[in-house]
Amino acid sequence: MNEINGLPAHILLIHLVVIGIPVAAGMTVLSAVWPAARRRLGISTPIIALLALICVPITTNAGEWLQRHVYINPATPNGQLILTHIRLGDGLTPWAIGLFVLALAAWGLPVLVRRSKGPAVLGSTGAQIAVGVLAVAIAAVAVVQAYRIGDAGAKAAWSSNFCAVEIAVGQSCPAS
Repeated sequence: MNEINGLPAHILLIHLVVIGIPVAAGMTVLSAVWPAARRRLGISTPIIALLALICVPITTNAGEWLQRHVYINPATPNGQLILTHIRLGDGLTPWAIGLFVLALAAWGLPVLVRRSKGPAVLGSTGAQIAVGVLAVAIAAVAVVQAYRIGDAGAKAAWSSNFCAVEIAVGQSCPAS
């Protein structure tokens, strides 16, 4: 998927990641540390985390297509911002995978223990604490990384695109 209605797909798909990762992170942490929230959220937590995970490589792929169609001058500050965005964006997938695994664990371990199919150690206080600590840590890193990626992309897209004077369509900003 490279274009949506004539626009680069990346600039539209990023909204799914920017919303999906924090929502999945919040749901995962709640499910891992608060049993009442886990029961209420149920299987929706790993489903949302999976959807967020699926959106990351799709958005990255669309970004790589966009990168091939945009001139990036690494000698300019804007070019450096774009390169930072690319470098950071390439690193989100492992955090999204970790978030999904922990969402699955936060929801699935209690289900396994209740059904008596899993070993008793899975329902132990130690296992619950481990899942909770890991969920908080991975969720925090995933959200911070999503923010950093989005911030770098937004700065790259908007930092040099405003003029102090009105210009005609098709012209570029006058040199100051």
